[in-house]
Amino acid sequence: MTHKKNRPALTWTFIGLLAATAVLGGCASVETRPTAATNASNPLIAQAGHLAREHAGLSGAARSDNEQQINRLLGQLDDATLSREAAALPVGDPLYNFMGKVMMQRGLPLPRPFDRSSDWNFNAGQRPPAEADGYRPPMKLAVLLPATGASAVPGASVRDGLSTAYYGESRRRPDILFYDTGSNAAGAVAAYDKAVADGNDFVIGPLGRDEVSAVFAKGTLPVPVLALNRGNVAPPSGNVSFSLTPEDEGIAAADYLLERGAKRVLAIGGSDDGQRRAIAALKERLAERGAQISDTIGEGTADLGPFVAKPGGVDAVFLAVKGSAARTLIPKLAIVGLSDKPRVATSQLLSGTGKPEQDRVLDGLAFPSESWTSGGIRGLPPAVGVAQTLPTARGPGAARLFAFGYDAWQLSAYLERLATRPDAFINGATGVLRIDGGGSVLRTPAWSTFSSGVPVPLADAARR
Repeated sequence: MTHKKNRPALTWTFIGLLAATAVLGGCASVETRPTAATNASNPLIAQAGHLAREHAGLSGAARSDNEQQINRLLGQLDDATLSREAAALPVGDPLYNFMGKVMMQRGLPLPRPFDRSSDWNFNAGQRPPAEADGYRPPMKLAVLLPATGASAVPGASVRDGLSTAYYGESRRRPDILFYDTGSNAAGAVAAYDKAVADGNDFVIGPLGRDEVSAVFAKGTLPVPVLALNRGNVAPPSGNVSFSLTPEDEGIAAADYLLERGAKRVLAIGGSDDGQRRAIAALKERLAERGAQISDTIGEGTADLGPFVAKPGGVDAVFLAVKGSAARTLIPKLAIVGLSDKPRVATSQLLSGTGKPEQDRVLDGLAFPSESWTSGGIRGLPPAVGVAQTLPTARGPGAARLFAFGYDAWQLSAYLERLATRPDAFINGATGVLRIDGGGSVLRTPAWSTFSSGVPVPLADAARR
């Protein structure tokens, strides 16, 4: 089940060069921001608090619906009231973690750390104390990734990104073992059990949604996990999920549009599952903040006029489509007067692009991107240069997964600081990373657009 680093010489030689560059560029660190606290009360808090107290006893759809109701109540609070009421809650109040997550999503400082149970144990394996910047990696690290089967190619990109970050660290590093999960839930559970039996004190992975769900469905886990996806089962207490899912992009797009005053958003999407999931997440987040999707229409819709002419109109557009479809849609948006409205797409926009003479029509269209690919990060060579030598980082999808793996290592090394400090975050390769009270990594992406048909960082994108 286990395998060590039997990689082609070219790949590992290049990863070694990347590692050396990372050392010269400086080690990753967790940053902090100042906090503040005030006191007051609001009747919405009483309603949300009642639902929060019932939350632990719910499961499945009822649990998801309950969380949505809480978020919609909290969404009615302005920033000042939300901050004030969160600071007034006593330690241990079940509503605090919900309020803290909403505050994180709005970029507000938390008044105190999240309330966490004793399951959040950071002394496993008798780790040495944390260093000044919060660096405290495991003693023996297991990485569960597919090395065979249908998911082996994306697994290789994640593996090489993680390995680059790991070998780029000049301080104490854990022993590391890679376990092949294959591409199914049974393989992931077997790999986890083998990692536990081998004495690892922390696990990164698995990668697939079904595989993550299967591991989390075991309940209380003897060795904590940083899962590389968001499954259908919430992380057991003391465990974390990190993902680049379509839902995350829908949420990020909603926040982007809300910050720009959008209230009625026209959503245009394709037929694949990821596109539908992104639109569903956008709809839910908008509803939490009193906004809405005015209509959801297919990417092949010929005439957009009737949808714009409805009472209330349209003040923003969301595109869950690939680049070829977007190139067709942009002129249609201009015809109905939407070219000067905020327009946001998912990262799928990059699929089918790459020819500036064709992509000029996409100029001004915003989309979430990774910090590494949009502008670069400290300690890691530019994405273009890495892609020229390393196939597992070549192309938009592979580069994204490479950055994802890079950040997985950083999260494992700084998890204690992120989980125990209300002001801690990582400027990662995929964006700004934090951990909420429920064990989910919240990612604020970088934002990009097209200029003269070429993707470039978006200068006025809000960075939290």
